[in-house]
Amino acid sequence: MRVDILTIFPDMVRSPLSESIPRIAQDKGVLALHCHDIRDYTSNKHGKVDDRPFGGGPGMVLCCQPVVEAVEAVQAMGEAPGRLVFLTPEGRRFDQGVASEFSEAGRLVLVCGRYEGFDQRILDILNPELISIGDFILSGGEAAALVVVDAVTRLLPGVLGSDSSLHRESFTAGLLDCPHYTQPAVYRDRGVPDVLRSGDHARIEAWREAQARARTQALRSDMLPGE
Repeated sequence: MRVDILTIFPDMVRSPLSESIPRIAQDKGVLALHCHDIRDYTSNKHGKVDDRPFGGGPGMVLCCQPVVEAVEAVQAMGEAPGRLVFLTPEGRRFDQGVASEFSEAGRLVLVCGRYEGFDQRILDILNPELISIGDFILSGGEAAALVVVDAVTRLLPGVLGSDSSLHRESFTAGLLDCPHYTQPAVYRDRGVPDVLRSGDHARIEAWREAQARARTQALRSDMLPGE
């Protein structure tokens, strides 16, 4: 899978994506990650990519020319233009279902918003998908891009040590994950549930399913059908 990230602060995404699961995916050749500085595409002699909003008001707005031409140039770098996604508060809510959908795209082109947002004509010309990671305001879309890339990357075949672990994770099966335990067997007088040390795999699976359902009911009952 190829992922292109367009931003005016490329160092904010390069370093985190060189660690952990994204790094493993790149080392395995499963993920090709490219970061592009929108400033490289501006025609402004001072390197500006933003300006004051028409009509007055606070803040700055990203200009049409550098963003549109940066996106068009980056899309032309691949065999296919890819799925164009702008990270912006007014977008569709990103969740595990969207992550799964994106993981099958082949190529994603992620554009990070900044300041007061994009000149509306950018959206009108490029017609991107709009994605938000939640109902809160960030300084820019870079943190959101990291969330999207991390969530999507771990769904790519061969990235995780065991693909079967994906089926147990929170939200994948419509439930939160069950509790997990590891060594030591007793810590501060708190022991591991006996069933997990029984060696009876059928009982263990039944316990995990029941615990996942109970945890979801207690913490996120809105996830359960009919709630």
